[in-house]
Amino acid sequence: MAQRDWVIEHMDRYKATGGKDGHMWQGVDGKQNLPCLILTTTGRRSGKQYDTALIYGKDGDNYVIVASMGGAPKHPLWYENLAVNPTVELQVMADKFTATTRTASGEERARLWTMMAEIFPTYDRYHEKAKDHREIPVVVCEPA
Repeated sequence: MAQRDWVIEHMDRYKATGGKDGHMWQGVDGKQNLPCLILTTTGRRSGKQYDTALIYGKDGDNYVIVASMGGAPKHPLWYENLAVNPTVELQVMADKFTATTRTASGEERARLWTMMAEIFPTYDRYHEKAKDHREIPVVVCEPA
């Protein structure tokens, strides 16, 4: 599924300005103020690099992202790529660095879900939508 034009435009502005335009995203409704990063994964079949703009939180030195895909029954492709290659590139503002990803579980996942739902309360709605199909992964990105 191709990314929507507004997503591509957001990432292009983010990259071109070192995050000055795009790091704090106003959301689809223009009323939110959400911290975003650019995640670059390696395609599990193609080997190509793919960028995705995602809302993030911080847990110590680690970055936390949610593989929600709006509560769809399947995981987003970027998350499936992590199963094959957990090494990613992150861009946070102008900083670009390598990180290793892992999926949080148990108490850590519960704690991080709560943190991320405080940043973006819509995640709880996505959880309700997805709960009969999958548990939405919470991904920890540990900078190298």
